Amino acid sequence: MRVDRVRLHRVLLPLVHEFQTSSHRKSSLEHVLVELTDESGLTGWGEIASPADPYYGSETTETALLIAERYLAPAVLGASWDTPAELEATWARIRGNEFAKAGFSIAAWDLFARAGAQPLAAALGGTRTRVDAGVSLGIEPTIPALLEQVATHVGAGYRRVKLKIAPGWDVEPVRAVRAEYPDLDVHVDANGAYPDCDESFAVMTALDTQRLTMIEQPFAPRAFATHARLQSSIDTPVCLDESVETLDDLRTMLLTGAGRILNVKVSRMGGLSVARAAHDLARDAGVPVWCGGMHEFGIGRAANVALSSLPGFTLPSDVSGSDKYYARDVILPPVIAVDGRVQVPTTPGLGHEIDLACIREHTVDLVEVDAALR
Repeated sequence: MRVDRVRLHRVLLPLVHEFQTSSHRKSSLEHVLVELTDESGLTGWGEIASPADPYYGSETTETALLIAERYLAPAVLGASWDTPAELEATWARIRGNEFAKAGFSIAAWDLFARAGAQPLAAALGGTRTRVDAGVSLGIEPTIPALLEQVATHVGAGYRRVKLKIAPGWDVEPVRAVRAEYPDLDVHVDANGAYPDCDESFAVMTALDTQRLTMIEQPFAPRAFATHARLQSSIDTPVCLDESVETLDDLRTMLLTGAGRILNVKVSRMGGLSVARAAHDLARDAGVPVWCGGMHEFGIGRAANVALSSLPGFTLPSDVSGSDKYYARDVILPPVIAVDGRVQVPTTPGLGHEIDLACIREHTVDLVEVDAALR
């Protein structure tokens, strides 16, 4: 195979419900869709789901688009490859910029699977026909508003609810949810918002009494030692997210005992190949994994569903239905959760048609790089 054209679609979609984390609130999302076309005219699609602002990590939509146009697109254009790993090797010398790389990796895997007339899940080695979906709920203005959101999604069949927390919004809202739903699978996610201090450890100790499935990323990404100290002092498993960008980070987590659960994110780890390798390494170490999300549009969400079909994903993943976030998504049909589960597509590639009309309607910028023009 050979990539002859790269198109980068910068697309903005409004959210159906504003979402707040420990760092900011958002009412819309802007991602970059990667379109790779080979010499036969076959196309694969990927998604750069980087946040617009440098709060989750250092990448933003602006920086990812710059890296994609200036470095990644020229690296893949004209390259001959038979497997996604071979195409990914063309950008191996580019440090960091995992979100940008992930968009190209997803597109390469989609193109590879379509060329082989096989579903993406099968190409990755997935074994499940459907995956359990969890739902992630942001910080709400009041506890009653949070309980209303929980009730809506529990009523829709979701069996796991993740609650965003931050200093000042942690123990009380969690206690309120637990009081209303004593048997619900609940976990919390701080996105690294807590400093390493006695007050933070007191909050985590209080949360440890709430029978949570996990406490996700309470401290800063590089704070492996602090996470390890917390894990040794509480029974609730600590889950790492932002801390694990590379396989070496995962090895550090395992060596230090900084966590007992791993959130595998395709975007954070630079693509499907690395995410699959992280799944394998964690599974071999006896660490449960689940697939986290970045509020992806349908392209990235479909890739997450395919990844979640791998056997080591034993916890519900953030692959909730598209309708939770978007009134209209960029794929047809959208990802749908029925009774808290999502069917794994069985048609080639991502398993969904691309809604080109939707993409055109919501595109705010388009960059095209063609091998014939170089």
